[in-house]
Amino acid sequence: MKQRVMIVVAGAAAVWCVPLTITGVAAAGVRSAAAGAVTAGVWSRAIEVPGLGALNERGFAGVQSVSCPSAGNCAAGGNYGDGSGHQQAFVVSERHGVWGRAIEVPGLGALNKGGAAVTFSVSCPSAGNCAAGGEYGDGFGNDQAFVVSERHGVWGRAIEVPGLGALNKRGFAAVRSVSCPSAAICAAGGFYADRFGSDQAFVVSERHGVWGRAIEVPGLGALNTGRGAGVSSVSCPAAGNCAAGGFYINPSGGQAFVVSERHGVWGRAIEVPGLAALNVGAGAAVNSVSCASAGTCAAGGTYADRSGNAQAFVVSERHGVWRTAIEVPGSGTLNTGGAAEVSSLSCPSAGTCAAGGEYGDGSGQQAFVVSERHGVWGTAIEVPGLGALNTRGFAELSSVSCPSAGTCAAGGDYRDGSGHEQAFVVSERHGVWGTAMEVPGSGALNKGPFAEVSSVSCPSARYCAAGGTYIDRSHHQQGFVVSRT
Repeated sequence: MKQRVMIVVAGAAAVWCVPLTITGVAAAGVRSAAAGAVTAGVWSRAIEVPGLGALNERGFAGVQSVSCPSAGNCAAGGNYGDGSGHQQAFVVSERHGVWGRAIEVPGLGALNKGGAAVTFSVSCPSAGNCAAGGEYGDGFGNDQAFVVSERHGVWGRAIEVPGLGALNKRGFAAVRSVSCPSAAICAAGGFYADRFGSDQAFVVSERHGVWGRAIEVPGLGALNTGRGAGVSSVSCPAAGNCAAGGFYINPSGGQAFVVSERHGVWGRAIEVPGLAALNVGAGAAVNSVSCASAGTCAAGGTYADRSGNAQAFVVSERHGVWRTAIEVPGSGTLNTGGAAEVSSLSCPSAGTCAAGGEYGDGSGQQAFVVSERHGVWGTAIEVPGLGALNTRGFAELSSVSCPSAGTCAAGGDYRDGSGHEQAFVVSERHGVWGTAMEVPGSGALNKGPFAEVSSVSCPSARYCAAGGTYIDRSHHQQGFVVSRT
């Protein structure tokens, strides 16, 4: 599922949902398989997450995030419904190409008295060394944020994000994104509710295996006069050097922000440069951030134009300076239905990124990909081949991962001729996007009306892993993983 933000201007300022995203291409545009042959490895058959069925007694499970530091070595996390009908969080690891058995996040059962836990984000800088974060219910009607770390293949005990309790006066908090550039060095971000009931954005860092105290994103309080803010994405290419993005609300409506950490110190959040001129309808948010190196990043999301239509944008940071946001080239031509956004970004090197998301074509929702080459964004295209699958006109691109320039994989979902949502993957090789296909084996698993890829991670050109959700023959929601070798 995508980690997406939906903004509600009235009442509780922000409502968070869960999805993902996308891909890469040549500077003058995105080349599809028609432009040349694609050699992409082979996707295996999707399998139910081992051991998750035994945990998921109430049939409400799904993979939310996957991270692979090397081929055949990955971790994933998500949620399941236990025998008491409570929602619990799980993690699962792959070693040498074999997925182990899912386990409840250690220590979270003691915290999750309210039975509302989920792992939203996982990040693994090396095999057996990961971090994850999410939320849980404390039993007093409050949602709290947690982090948990894996060291040398062993998951430690989950803890409440240090210092967040002092900030989270109204009991509504979650970690939405985690990024770890090296073992025991991570950053995370999300949101909490202050004493006035306003949603605020926070960041927190782990150094040498110890999580520090969460802080409100510096400078965001001055921007967030409309009582709603949150971090949706964090990316850390090196220790103490990160970038994050999200949204805040001012009297005009929803706005998008970015903020950077340098040498372990978070700077002040700023409105995405140039977005005010685009976001006349005041409905903006950063959905995804990716950094190739310190001070070299990209971000993408959505804004509302003067007609109130949702449009997709990208913005780049170079040498520590955020440039001017632009509408995704070509997306306006595709987006005749006025409902576009960038859901996911991946940048393997400076000036080389891929992004993807959705747009409305007037008759439904379609998925697009777009690439940046040598610092220039090409033209967005519909995901090749997806139109033939998406016969009922509802597609989403949830996640994209690029290990090197012109080599990416992406996944999401579409609606087939029976009106069922199915999971798809698509690969790019040498700057050429192949044809989207249903995740092998997912159709046999998905006996109900819904399947999707939530997350994709590619540590090398030939190896990728993805995870998501499907409905089994008992109409229970289950989690799956699938690999490409």
